[in-house]
This record gives sequence, structure tokens and C-alpha cells, in this order.
Amino acid sequence: MRVIAGSARGRRLKGPPGKDTRPMMDRVKEALFSSLGERVVDARVLDLYAGSGALGIESLSRGAASVTFVEKGRAALDTLRANLEALDFEGRVVGGDVEAFLPAAADVFDLVFVDPPYRLSLALVNEVLEGAAALMANGGTMVVHRRAGESAPAAPPGTGLIDDRRYGTTQLWLYRKDES
Repeated sequence: MRVIAGSARGRRLKGPPGKDTRPMMDRVKEALFSSLGERVVDARVLDLYAGSGALGIESLSRGAASVTFVEKGRAALDTLRANLEALDFEGRVVGGDVEAFLPAAADVFDLVFVDPPYRLSLALVNEVLEGAAALMANGGTMVVHRRAGESAPAAPPGTGLIDDRRYGTTQLWLYRKDES
């Protein structure tokens, strides 16, 4: 696993031990960030189920203004903090459940990554997306990463599906929040 582009291009990231996380493959991450383009620059980013922090760290490397990482796994949190320190990046790291973080959060985000464990039910994923959408800025983008072949999450209120991509066993859905 590595940083694809930006100020930390080519730098290796540690992955958490065990099988509780599944980092996005570099080729998928590269395609995703190519599609996001300039939306990452100066963005306020929320990385839910952050794992090693690879998506948020890629955002920082590409010029995001800030990243909030939310992760509850102890090993993943330790790895995330080590990755940030190794790259001399700063981010807000929240240790705890995404489901508890969302209703208490007051920040607004331009870009939201939702990379839940595959075992999480579609109903719970849809609840998380609704909570995350409430924190999005108008015109903001949400990226959802799930296993290919699973049912598409419902578009959260106030958003619309703008892209749906499959890369082998990985499926990405991108939603945009209305600019009203």
C-alpha cells in the first residue's frame, strides 16, 4: 500500500495487522482519485471506517485542507497514527464507532469516504450514509466502497448518484450533495 500522488507520492503506508480491514488496492485508489480530480484540493475530508488512513492520507498528499479520521479498531488506530507520523501529516483522529460519531459531529465536509466492513448490513450502511450526508457541504461528494455485486446503497436524502464503478471485487458509488 502506498501514496499514489501529491507531496507524499510513492511513500509506503503500513496496514493494520489481522483481517479486520481491507485496504483499497492501489489501482482502485488511483482511479478513484483521478475521477475526483481537483475536488480534493482544499477539501475538508471525512474518512469513516478509516483503517490505516490510506484514503484520508492520499487526500492530504493531494492538498486537502483537513481530514477527520474515524476508526474504532485499536490496531487500526495505532497504524493510522503511525502512518500520519511517518509522513509528518496532521489529521483529527477519532477513536470510536462511526454510528456514535455522526450524530455528535458539528463539522461540515466537502468529501466523505465511507468504507464500512463488508459484514455491515445494507440497512446500517444506509443509516451511516444518511448521517454522513447531513454533514456534507452543498456540492460535496461522498464515496462508498463495498464488495462488488452487493446492492447499491440508497442515495442519502439531498444527494444523487453521480457514478458507479466496479474494479474486480470492489464497487464504488459516488454521490453528490445538491447545491441548493
